[in-house]
Amino acid sequence: MNLTNLGVSLLVANAVSRNVVGLGAWDFLTAGTSMNMRGTSGWETSGDPHHNMITLQEMLQGKQTSGPSIGEAVSENLKENWVPLTMAVVGIPAIAKVATKMLRKPVLNNLNKVIKSTGLDVKV
Repeated sequence: MNLTNLGVSLLVANAVSRNVVGLGAWDFLTAGTSMNMRGTSGWETSGDPHHNMITLQEMLQGKQTSGPSIGEAVSENLKENWVPLTMAVVGIPAIAKVATKMLRKPVLNNLNKVIKSTGLDVKV
C-alpha cells in the first residue's frame, strides 16, 4: 500500500464517519477516552440538524442519556447526508486517481527536451 492509497482511505473513512455518526473518524473512535479531550456526546446534536453525534464508546456501552436510538440517529444522518456521503465515497478516489495520473507524467518533460537539443546536459 502506498501513501496515496492510505490518504484516500483515511479521507473516505473520515467522510463516512462524519456523515453517518456525525463525528470525524478520530473523534468517533477516541471520544470519551484519554486520547481525546472530547467527552462522549451524550447523543446530543452537533448544532447542525443533519448530524446526530454518536461515539464508538456510546455504541459499545449504551451510554445514551437522551435523544434517538442508535438506529434512528444513523438512519436520520443517512437520510440527510446521503448526497455528500455519496459524493465523498465516489469523488475522493476519482480525484486521487486523476491527480496521480496527471502527476506521473513529467510536467517539465518538454522543457528538458528543448534544453537537451541545445547541447546542454541540464535537467529541470
